[in-house]
Amino acid sequence: MNPRERMKTAMDRGTPDRVPVMCQLSIGHMILQLGIPPVDFWHDGEIFANGLIRLRQIYGFDGILVSLHGHDPNWREKIRAREKTSEEEILTLADGKRMIHPYNDLPRPESFIPPQVDLATLTDADLPAQLGYIPVSQGLHFAINQSTRFAIFERIHQTTGLEFSLHGEVTSPFDYFLDFLGHEQGLISLIEYPDKAKWVLSRFALLVSQLAADMCDVEIDAVKISSPFAGASFISPEMYKEFVLPYEAEIVHTVRKKNVHAYVHTCGVIGDRLELMFESGASGIECLDPPPLGNVELEEAKQRTRGLGFIKGNIDSVNTLLAKGGVDILADVKECLEIGKQGGGFILSTACSVAPGVEREKLRLLREAAELWG
Repeated sequence: MNPRERMKTAMDRGTPDRVPVMCQLSIGHMILQLGIPPVDFWHDGEIFANGLIRLRQIYGFDGILVSLHGHDPNWREKIRAREKTSEEEILTLADGKRMIHPYNDLPRPESFIPPQVDLATLTDADLPAQLGYIPVSQGLHFAINQSTRFAIFERIHQTTGLEFSLHGEVTSPFDYFLDFLGHEQGLISLIEYPDKAKWVLSRFALLVSQLAADMCDVEIDAVKISSPFAGASFISPEMYKEFVLPYEAEIVHTVRKKNVHAYVHTCGVIGDRLELMFESGASGIECLDPPPLGNVELEEAKQRTRGLGFIKGNIDSVNTLLAKGGVDILADVKECLEIGKQGGGFILSTACSVAPGVEREKLRLLREAAELWG
């Protein structure tokens, strides 16, 4: 099997020739490993695409996840000044706003004022008519250039052909909702204005579904739905059913109609909602964070999700890859493989993003272990 066939077999809940390996890498890890100035890596679509291709090669992954798309080809024209220090690059934009780009982390605005949106008086005119941004983190938006929305996928295809599994990423309507209202106000609104909250969620579900449908047309194998705020640390299973599940199911349905896989990414504590996540119709789920990051034991997760879809995980990037030595890492990965590969439908991965400080040789052990025991 080639890497793409191997990933497809696993996502189809089959048993490939060996367990496929594919991790999500943090922006900080990618910058450190590639040695590329963080401003260029974040803003330049060609540099970002080439970086993803290079990292796949370094780690022997069977697939590539494109987490940012729609890079502005004229981004340099919008910069007034660029300053480098020992720890970061400071970007001054044409409008006077400043962005801080650390050498080992996501960029951040110099200052951030949470949204001041009153859900009680919100009207249809206040909601976006199209998705013009990705809500990467609180206060950090990645603008989607509408004329180059999916150019990065075309660049990767031109370089790698169809040998490797290519995945796109969209963001959960619940994440857009929290970003739009502010996290605190958004969570409070679920209790104070539940019907109005569902109205806003429905708008974002429609827009994300449209984006996902268009993304599927550039020959990708899967769409990851990033849903980081839908775990037990934020909302109960009952609230998950009411405010997350219906809207993510709409996206999943749209993607599956295109004959493309859809999987849901929720980090942290999700042991109480594994089966619920599959009620969206998703092909698979990640991150399955093990203790102490989360509360998911892989063996139990395999038993509970058997027949529902594939699972992707669940090596602890912090307490295993960052803190342990090679022998102990291999032991942990071997155990994960022995459990995960039973019955097929398993992709070996870190539970969530690879931490910035994880050494290259440690992460390469995942592919080595898959060759030995997968």
